[in-house]
Amino acid sequence: MAAKVPFIHIVADYGTGDLAFAEVIQRFKQLLPQAEVFATSTPPFSTLNTGFCLAQLTLYNPSQNLFIYSNTAPRKDNPQKRLQNEGEKFVYLKLENGVEICAVNAGYCLSFIKSHIKKLQLVNVKHSGSQFRSRDFWPQAAVGILSGKKLKYLGPPISKTTIPEVPPNRLMHIDSYGNLKTTVRSSKVKFKPGEKLRITINHLTHTAYYANGNFAVKAGDLAFAPGSSGGPDPFIEVFLRSGNAYLHFGKPPVESEIDFERFS
Repeated sequence: MAAKVPFIHIVADYGTGDLAFAEVIQRFKQLLPQAEVFATSTPPFSTLNTGFCLAQLTLYNPSQNLFIYSNTAPRKDNPQKRLQNEGEKFVYLKLENGVEICAVNAGYCLSFIKSHIKKLQLVNVKHSGSQFRSRDFWPQAAVGILSGKKLKYLGPPISKTTIPEVPPNRLMHIDSYGNLKTTVRSSKVKFKPGEKLRITINHLTHTAYYANGNFAVKAGDLAFAPGSSGGPDPFIEVFLRSGNAYLHFGKPPVESEIDFERFS
């Protein structure tokens, strides 16, 4: 991969159009001018959404020469005062399909790809001393790894047991249409198409229908159905046909719990 032009995909919680993205992209272009760099924003501090995005980008039709650089570091690993802005550690991963990743091992960031990890190692780089580690320290290590200097930058292996499992029944992503993607796999639900359900998110409860396709309900109906994400066993989505489920449930934050049951 070092001999090819890498496609560096940055996944971070900086915010769409944020100056932070511009600075990190600029740093990568300074260190590796030939690289193509693209950015995807995740909600602030949401390791669950970051983990979902990493899985979608790396497991399902990943781009040629893809290298993921990810930073969502809420610094929740230690509630005490942090010296010199120290936070969760920066790690290197190689997946079974060959995709390489440099990311923060925080919360659920690596949970969705846990079973696909072939290598997991600490990166030899500073983890404290800057409020903006992902600009000041980590790009140099990532580019070094991309450039074939793995002996210099890769540290000891890390056990995958440090990575938590994906939590059940959580809201993990809100798309631009207001559809709510959940951590519920379609294989875990046993409803019949057209069956009436009761769904609760953000303390609001609405009636919905189980559907086996996004347009298997009429306009104005709320649906609970396998979505477009998750591969062969897709994740369940909550969507409002011709409407916005996110607004319908009072703008629930990512990582909210979702409860669902047959209507009785």
